[in-house]
Amino acid sequence: MTTQEVSEPTQVAWLRFLRAHAAITRELSSRLEALHELTLSDYDVLVQLYFAPERRMRRIDIARSVLLTASGITRLLDGLEGCGLVEKARCDSDARVTYAVLTDAGVKKVEEARDSHLADIEELFGAQFEPKERRQLAELLGRLPLAHTSEACSP
Repeated sequence: MTTQEVSEPTQVAWLRFLRAHAAITRELSSRLEALHELTLSDYDVLVQLYFAPERRMRRIDIARSVLLTASGITRLLDGLEGCGLVEKARCDSDARVTYAVLTDAGVKKVEEARDSHLADIEELFGAQFEPKERRQLAELLGRLPLAHTSEACSP
């Protein structure tokens, strides 16, 4: 096999992974929007802040943890700031650094959305597998590059 060829089983697995990811994230986002007026990306950012020390992160670190561009995270954070869920804070020691800080309203929003979101993850993803299969799937996906990025931050 040349470096440009991909085996059929690899192609099938990759396509199923992509399609499942797209379908599940679309449905999760739809449910979050309907129940809590949050997109999945909004929720992801709020959760990153919720579990961060002092519930604050540098904006660039948020962009890296949720895989958004700097301009993408700026637009997303502007929206969350407009809703009062996040606020900007300057770094005392470096004026170039800006933090996003979760507000009390943001904490409340995460805590309100968490149970239904976790139930949705269980329904749409977890319930499709037996416990042994879930552990095996976690191990297999853990082999992928960057699979453990931001793992400390729970959904």
